[in-house]
Amino acid sequence: MRRRAAVAAGVLAAVVALVAGCGDDSSSPQRTVTVVGTGTVTGTPDTVRADIGIEATGSDVSAALNQANTKVRAVTDAVVAAGVARKDVQTQQVTLTPQYSSPAPGGTSQITGYQATNTIRVIIRDIPKASGVLSAAVNAGGNETRISNVTFAIDDDSALMKQARETAFKDARSRAEQYASLADDSLGDVITINETTSGGQQPAPTYQRDVAAAPVPLEPGQQRLTFTVTVTYALT
Repeated sequence: MRRRAAVAAGVLAAVVALVAGCGDDSSSPQRTVTVVGTGTVTGTPDTVRADIGIEATGSDVSAALNQANTKVRAVTDAVVAAGVARKDVQTQQVTLTPQYSSPAPGGTSQITGYQATNTIRVIIRDIPKASGVLSAAVNAGGNETRISNVTFAIDDDSALMKQARETAFKDARSRAEQYASLADDSLGDVITINETTSGGQQPAPTYQRDVAAAPVPLEPGQQRLTFTVTVTYALT
């Protein structure tokens, strides 16, 4: 009898536990709201970056390389003399490629010479000097000079980024509070935050060799930095 009573008590306890478990809503999916907030700020660029290259050809490897190296040293000295710190001049690319003749019908092309390129990246931290710096580079390099990737930038945009984040997050929270109110709910804790950013460097006008004698004014304008943040909130 005692054994039957113990078994019956165990069965009863299991049934009570099962009923209690069925009444527990902890396994139900959490209700959430996901919103996207945007923050945009503007600032004035204070830096110009440009890639300045020398493209030289020669009948052999040594001739092409020597010509490119001589010209790029002259360009480097010229931009430093124009106000660029030497630490802001960095070699970006050095290449050497053979040049081929056009083959006659049924023939094969032959190597006729070599082309060497040497490209430096220059950071100009005083924008009013930028046009003069580029002109000095072109005058030093001559017709072999190639200028590309001229862009404006803000050297230290950490303050703008912080402001854009704050604006984006406030925008996201305002949207989430509105949705929670429309659903007759209250906004709970933040569950996830994901951000994306856009903006940054902006291109400057293309700089050509034939304007070296009359530098083209470079206007930095305004640079926009935009943060987009996706935030998921719990609803309570």
